Amino acid sequence: MSVVRWLEMLALALFAYRLTGSAFVVAMLTMLRMLPMSLFGALIGAAADRADRRRALVLVVATPIVVTLALAILASLDAIAVWHLFVASFVSGIAWASDQPVRRMMIGDAVGAERVGSALAIDAATNNASRVLGPMLSGVLLAEYGIAAVFWSSLALYASALVAALRVGLRRRSPDAGHASFIASIREGLAWLRGNGRLTGVFVMTVIFNVFGWPALSMVPVISTDHLGLGPKGVGFLASSDGLGGLIGALLVGTLARAAWYGRIFVGGVGLYLLMLMLFACAPVVPAAAAALFLAGASNAGFAVMQSTLVYRGAPVAMRARLLGLVSVCIGTAPIGFLYLGLLVEVLTPRAATIALAAQGLLAMLLARRYWLGTLRL
Repeated sequence: MSVVRWLEMLALALFAYRLTGSAFVVAMLTMLRMLPMSLFGALIGAAADRADRRRALVLVVATPIVVTLALAILASLDAIAVWHLFVASFVSGIAWASDQPVRRMMIGDAVGAERVGSALAIDAATNNASRVLGPMLSGVLLAEYGIAAVFWSSLALYASALVAALRVGLRRRSPDAGHASFIASIREGLAWLRGNGRLTGVFVMTVIFNVFGWPALSMVPVISTDHLGLGPKGVGFLASSDGLGGLIGALLVGTLARAAWYGRIFVGGVGLYLLMLMLFACAPVVPAAAAALFLAGASNAGFAVMQSTLVYRGAPVAMRARLLGLVSVCIGTAPIGFLYLGLLVEVLTPRAATIALAAQGLLAMLLARRYWLGTLRL
């Protein structure tokens, strides 16, 4: 699933940019992939309390298969349009919105609270390995065989993921599943969160990361093409630097991190990530851009691992799925950042817009320090 995600995100961005020449369209594609998190994240978290999670996981994998098959057929007939990519991005985003309260919750249930940090570090490492493989595969497929090959390859990967999901045996549900309505479940989660100042910082920092940090990655294909003069293969290899950094960062976190460091790794990861994005946009040559993306990926890994770990460890058992659903809602604020970045790109250059967005993220961190200072002690 992760390989397909990063493969398609880069391929769709390059293909759409080639069709339209619009950096705004590129930003909107990723925005639509993130939008379902804000729209449905809380509902999915409440539903995860009631659902047989194995069946939910199978549904999460099966949903984008239908859309990818349609895209593969349209691309093979040379009938694909940009609006088809918009729809596909949104539907794939629905599956992505389920990741926190379904799949990551299942990981925590399987290993327990004491080992969840290491387990999620392994999960982040596999995800970041896919961020190496996905963009590289995307660039090669798009350059050598065209967009249809991207979708047929995605379909094959989805099929293998569906087989894996069907073989999962874990079916555990939360002990109080089904006793409250969806709305009441969400309200209970929000009420508990308001009374826990330290954990509130996790959600505030997640919003900052996803509004001011994550959207800037959508400019990697644009900056790599226009400023660094790379073709699809070169863009794919450069974009994989982020995943390689994330892979190594996640392995280091899983191997060396102690529980007392979790809050510091989380907050520090956001700050370093924003700084590296600014350096990437300023980079005059490909090696410097690759180094900045590598360090951005490493810091992103620390943030991503601790985001779910801190919530899982800090929340009561009955609240975990709901609060992880709220994490998805916070991740779902990214469309605000993508829309804002798209407007900045229209006024400034893609490089200047990326720098401005990340710099404002650092300012937001400074203004929100009263929330994340408590998180440092988690």
